[in-house]
Amino acid sequence: MAAQLRTRDYGRMLDLVVAVLEHEDLGSAWHLIARELLDSLGCDSATFSEVRIAEGTGSVRGWAPDALTEIVDGLVERRILQGHPLLEYGMTQQAPVKITDICDDWRNTQWYREARRDFGVTQQVGVPLACEDGKMCVALVGRSGDFGDRDLAFLTRMQPVIQTMANHVYELRRLRSAVVPPVGSDLTPREATVLGLLAEGLTAAAIARRLAISPHTVNRHLERIYRKLGTNNRVSTLAVARQGGLVA
Repeated sequence: MAAQLRTRDYGRMLDLVVAVLEHEDLGSAWHLIARELLDSLGCDSATFSEVRIAEGTGSVRGWAPDALTEIVDGLVERRILQGHPLLEYGMTQQAPVKITDICDDWRNTQWYREARRDFGVTQQVGVPLACEDGKMCVALVGRSGDFGDRDLAFLTRMQPVIQTMANHVYELRRLRSAVVPPVGSDLTPREATVLGLLAEGLTAAAIARRLAISPHTVNRHLERIYRKLGTNNRVSTLAVARQGGLVA
């Protein structure tokens, strides 16, 4: 299957990784991934869903190619109530799959009618993503027309890329939520993230590996953090940050 891909396909994957790693806006990072799927596959829609099946809740982001809000609002909850086949599939399987392969008589289902009405698509492919226990995550792309072997090969190769990017975005979100700069603070989001990792005991080299940046870049962030907090070393920086409520 991999032989069906072209050199430029791998080049686009690499460009996507670099773009996401360098992006400061976490919400826009998902948009970058969606745009790559839309452009590379000629798709008409792309969504990313987190589903908590036991709770009957979840969240979804969508693009077609502009951001979708009202159309996807409440979509996950509806799909749980309807028992969409992709939910069960994603809890036990990992391979990208065409909906027609897991849904009998797809064109006569409510899901097909809604997909065609809301997104203008007649076929969809689900790409399951690894999530914590009790939650199912999936990327779903759709277009008017079928997906061929090359499309599935591309999505199979893209799956670990999307997974890694998702993990990166979730980790940055976690770190930023743990560091809440007070009103008037001028720490940038990336500096706040570095400070959070510093508080977790990571070295500059370990921070660089976690954020996929160079140790030199980490040190530059640390220098700016020291300057803004009026400190000159790790110990005093963490003491000031904790006293000011920047980190726990």
